[in-house]
Amino acid sequence: MNYESMRIAVVTGGGHGIGRATCRRLAADGKRVVVVDIEEDAAQSVAAELGGSARTVNVGDEQAILDLVAGVESDEGPIDLFVSNAGVGFGDADGEAASKGGGIGSVDDRWEACWRINVMAHVFAARALVPRMRERGGGYFVNVASAAGLLSQIGDAAYSATKHAAVAFAESLAITHGEDGIGVSVVCPQAVATRMIGIEDDSESFDGGFGGNDVDGILRPEVVADCIVDSVRGQRFLVLPHPQVATYVERKASDHDRWIAGMQRFRQKLSDS
Repeated sequence: MNYESMRIAVVTGGGHGIGRATCRRLAADGKRVVVVDIEEDAAQSVAAELGGSARTVNVGDEQAILDLVAGVESDEGPIDLFVSNAGVGFGDADGEAASKGGGIGSVDDRWEACWRINVMAHVFAARALVPRMRERGGGYFVNVASAAGLLSQIGDAAYSATKHAAVAFAESLAITHGEDGIGVSVVCPQAVATRMIGIEDDSESFDGGFGGNDVDGILRPEVVADCIVDSVRGQRFLVLPHPQVATYVERKASDHDRWIAGMQRFRQKLSDS
């Protein structure tokens, strides 16, 4: 399925950040956008702005995803493009990689929360949509992961581990269902000016978030949204809004021990500062 023929798009985490920017870009391209967010007011606000519709959904709940897909397809028509963008990150508590609690935000178990939102939400969407897309001859998934899924986020082991899993699932989805006419892109940005790194919507300041975020520049969400649309248009799997990530991945693969040592030094530098 090519981008121009897509009519209905669903975007999770659509009330803020990358999700909101993606909703706006898709609407500008003439798509009917369904804005999905756990925050009802945010989803409603974006949907009203774009003339789309809003759904309040916890994407970590499989039944909620099943209901979302069934409801959208019943009320509005077949979902051509599903952008699985919602994600969470909390940081290591007290510098412990395996800590249950998070360094920011209140959560009972950050590993469980990251697993359900950063990984299983993608799986739940595929479970709900692949049979429908296969039956009608195609569709497209965009799974938003992170450069932490190819490298690692210093100071957030749960985020890094689950984003690695998200990338691996996207690979499997693409490998398994390409013959069904189902396209897949996985998006792996570094720092983006969103609440994830402590920057509020529409802020003019890029201050905030985890240390080291600005190492390769902080992108506006609109830049990532453009990358997402370009990847769907080009049927391109791996999307790197920060192109430097490709070089880092090559260096990591060529000498893993050297890469670990370098990351250890970088972590110490961040701790010292």
